[in-house]
Amino acid sequence: MLHEILLSLSGHPSPLLTADHSSSSSILSPPEKALLSSIAHLSNLHCKLLAHTATIATSHPSSICQAVATAIKSTHLGNFQRKVLEVEDGILRKDAGTVGAYNIVPLTAIVGEFSGWTRRMEWFLEVVEYMMRGNGGEGKNCSGAMLIDRLCQAMQTGYVDIEEAALSLVRVAETAWLKQVSAWVLYGRLPSFGREDFFVQIVHGDIQEYLSKPELLPAFVSASTASSVLFIGRSLNHIRVKGVSSAKSPELDLLSSHLQQLSTLKFPINGANFSRVITSIRISLSQTTLQKLLPLSRVVEILSLLREFFLLGRGEFAIALITEADDKIRSRWRRSDNLGYDKRDGLGNIVVKDGEVSAVLARTWAAMGSLQGQYEEEQDEDELLELARDLVQLSITKSSSTTPSKGQQTASKIVSTPFKNLLLSVPVSLSLHIPSPLDLFLTPADVQTYSSVNAYLLSIHRAHLRLTDLWKITSLRRDHPAPPGPPYGSSTAGRNKVQTIRSRGKERSRAMRSVWATSSAAVFFLGETEAYLQGEVVQGTWVGFKTWLAGGPSRPTTPRSQEDDGDDIWLQAAREPAPQAGISNTHDPQTLADAHRRYLSALATSLLLTNASFTDPLYHLLQQVDHLVALVYRVHSIWQSLDLEADEGVVDAFSDFHKEERDIKEQLVTVANRVKGGIEEIVKNLRDIDQEKEGWDNGFAELVLGEEGAYLPTKVGRVDRLLMKLDFGGWFDVGKKDAGDLGFGDDSDYEI
Repeated sequence: MLHEILLSLSGHPSPLLTADHSSSSSILSPPEKALLSSIAHLSNLHCKLLAHTATIATSHPSSICQAVATAIKSTHLGNFQRKVLEVEDGILRKDAGTVGAYNIVPLTAIVGEFSGWTRRMEWFLEVVEYMMRGNGGEGKNCSGAMLIDRLCQAMQTGYVDIEEAALSLVRVAETAWLKQVSAWVLYGRLPSFGREDFFVQIVHGDIQEYLSKPELLPAFVSASTASSVLFIGRSLNHIRVKGVSSAKSPELDLLSSHLQQLSTLKFPINGANFSRVITSIRISLSQTTLQKLLPLSRVVEILSLLREFFLLGRGEFAIALITEADDKIRSRWRRSDNLGYDKRDGLGNIVVKDGEVSAVLARTWAAMGSLQGQYEEEQDEDELLELARDLVQLSITKSSSTTPSKGQQTASKIVSTPFKNLLLSVPVSLSLHIPSPLDLFLTPADVQTYSSVNAYLLSIHRAHLRLTDLWKITSLRRDHPAPPGPPYGSSTAGRNKVQTIRSRGKERSRAMRSVWATSSAAVFFLGETEAYLQGEVVQGTWVGFKTWLAGGPSRPTTPRSQEDDGDDIWLQAAREPAPQAGISNTHDPQTLADAHRRYLSALATSLLLTNASFTDPLYHLLQQVDHLVALVYRVHSIWQSLDLEADEGVVDAFSDFHKEERDIKEQLVTVANRVKGGIEEIVKNLRDIDQEKEGWDNGFAELVLGEEGAYLPTKVGRVDRLLMKLDFGGWFDVGKKDAGDLGFGDDSDYEI
């Protein structure tokens, strides 16, 4: 019997323990049954652990789980097996602690020897089953980070034996995890095995990019530390893949130093210590290698390019791009109209193709070049223009393309309002080819953010330009023809003709009165909105960021302190911090990248691009403005044809211009009311946004107050400043229909 018990405890199932002893014919007494049940439970635990750990060690996708399973099997189950051998050895040696009088071995003594193992073996089984089933049985495999967090929590159970076992497994798990991190931090290589379990993952696309998955991070790793680890590995991978010869030697020299810093970490890993080591490695790599590879001057150059061409810093570029795009659309429609009906294939003759989109940008660069030839520009601006020619691209956005998710997501997310559809009637976006080594600082996600902001600002500017161009149609605004010369002008027929022409002009002027009133108000609204977004928000945020890049404070002196000081310039000078020489040299690429993402987040929030309640009605308004402009041009063309028909006798037998005139007039009234209603809705939503203030500070969260010299976005442009400019005469107030304050007359004057 003792032999069967010891064999079963060693992991070999025994019929003695597995048999059913509940029948009345059993030779075992109730105490013996109870003692054997505890032995059977321990034996069952041991057998399950042996089977499960063997399965995990050979087939689990996580190398950390494999290491922990191997440690349980080789270390802890090995200790249990040695305990079985010790008990057997004591029995054979007739040790008095186990063998009693007359060489009797009490069953209670055997059970007592293994009483301390039951709780540990049950806990080991819980850990092993957790590795096998994942989190809550949701079909998600257990990752190394999940296992590390669970083991760290088990150290707080209060049982000394469980704490010691959990601590030993934590050392094993964190050692395996640290090996993965070391391969990435020291060499820029992803682990060869268990790559899917590592928090740094490859994004396969047009450009190979790396991202950080927060769900694969242990709890002791903060988001900023994970960002630094990602940056270090990306930089080393970039140096290795691009074959930068000048940076190889410093990298090898720093390897031993970085390895020594990692070796100073103690288990279990403390989050603060790990962050300190990673920060030290990042700064060391930046100061020795990356500052030579990516100097601050190149960063400022590419940021200036983005400011000038994506954020409409150069107004002539935006105007040239809008002009060329409108010319392309008009030429496509004109070409479609010239084709015979049988040769038209629906929208195929109207929709712009990829090559034509690229040609629009090429003609835009040609127009910019002609402007450069007319005016004497600085050499730096010429170089920036040439750089933009090489890097900036205009292309059709595919519907299947999605924004790559980043581990360092900005607090605010740009809404999906399709402003990209307004320029060429197809979704086009301005993009930037990121040259090496600027990809250490700039990511494709950043470029897509710039593209979204560019489409947003460009669509507002385009609608503003198209509305103001209506005033160039002089014959629609004022048409008071002079009488013909004598002798025809002195005759009755001549005078009647002049009166007919003038009465026709007055009728058309009355018909267009509401259109001009609505267009004037829309021009005012778009002009003030554009001035607010570009003049205050974009420019103010950029000036603060550029000042920080140059080594100055990221925020100016607070207005409160200036008001308190009054005109005491000496007191103001005493309060201002002394300039720190060479502070710009401390901006390593990772610090620059983090500050740049914070800058983009603040910019998107201030531009209201994160608020769908503003962008959606604005997009609808811009569509109605395009419709209104098209109708005005169409009614002008119809009136010209009617004038030719009435005055010169030129008749188009295939067109009924009188019917078209009636239809266009009705549409003009409808669309003008839609434009007015759209502006009223936007202003109402702006008031709601100003009242709620919810989520307004997303881009200004002061997450880095503990870091000296960290970038904090400048708080510029508030909604109330825009509302003060838009509140004029009460025309925009929802529910007010009296336009007399503007001199437009009552509602009857708007009838056509």
